[in-house]
Amino acid sequence: MSDTLWLWIGFNVFVLGMLALDLGVFHRHAHVVKFKEAATWSVVWILLASLFGAGLYWLHPNGPQASLEFFTGYLIEKSLSIDNIFIFVLIFSAFAVPAAYQHRVLFWGILGALVMRGFFIGVGAWMLEQFHWIIYIFGAFLIVTGIKMGLERERVMEIEGNAVVKLTRRIFPVTSEYRKDRFFVREAGKLLATPLFVVLVMVEFTDLIFAVDSIPAIFAVTRDPFLVYSSNVFAIMGLRSLYFLLAGVVDRFHLLKIGLAIVLVFVGIKMLLVETAWKVPTLWSLVVIGGVIGASIALSLIFPKAAKEEMEPEHPVIEG
Repeated sequence: MSDTLWLWIGFNVFVLGMLALDLGVFHRHAHVVKFKEAATWSVVWILLASLFGAGLYWLHPNGPQASLEFFTGYLIEKSLSIDNIFIFVLIFSAFAVPAAYQHRVLFWGILGALVMRGFFIGVGAWMLEQFHWIIYIFGAFLIVTGIKMGLERERVMEIEGNAVVKLTRRIFPVTSEYRKDRFFVREAGKLLATPLFVVLVMVEFTDLIFAVDSIPAIFAVTRDPFLVYSSNVFAIMGLRSLYFLLAGVVDRFHLLKIGLAIVLVFVGIKMLLVETAWKVPTLWSLVVIGGVIGASIALSLIFPKAAKEEMEPEHPVIEG
């Protein structure tokens, strides 16, 4: 930790600066994020992650290996974050969230995700340090999760019976309609949550579930908490722009879920083999993961879903 303390400080200053720039300058006022803006920011975040990974080659104590582990971890997290987009589309559709307010939800949702990921990474690193055998539990968990994901049918977002929604409404009185992009309002001297706050809670809960999968997956690549954290942060920070870039076409990547399932199973097996002669080198992990994700996206476009599947009715919309 002492060898990378200045990296931790510098990286977190950078992240806070980018968040302040995002909310205080570029998205100070609620607006619909268009394709061009989303594409620009997606490229910016990928370039920043690439420059950061390249910089680790010279700046990190472990040099080349740290850079390779960062890029492999970033690819895993970036791939798994695409699965979040499927869920975000369902949530925003079910709650009929106006396009102009979606960025605000994702901004604060991702800010909360950064805190949660930092906590989980700290706990995971401590557990692996204290109880080395737990890596095999992580590996088995990822294999089971991957198999379940591969066998999972089409997702449907149930709102009225959703336990998170019901609990949130029980704790906070909620207005019947949106109040612009506000999460809370005061009416008749009473503090009320808006439906947008309920959406934010759903987004945070969704990331909590995904963190349970993604954090163990990246520990299969590296045990360095800084590399785990930084690769997570770059993937999450680029998630908002990626959402606005892919939200309208994400259903076309219908085989991506199979690709992600294969990646989780592969990473789980890698964890189980970590102390054996068949240990998978990091470079090969990068090649396999990149190849599987690329192939699943390409095959989705080459073999699109049948028109009948694409014309399924919209998911029910909850009334505020």
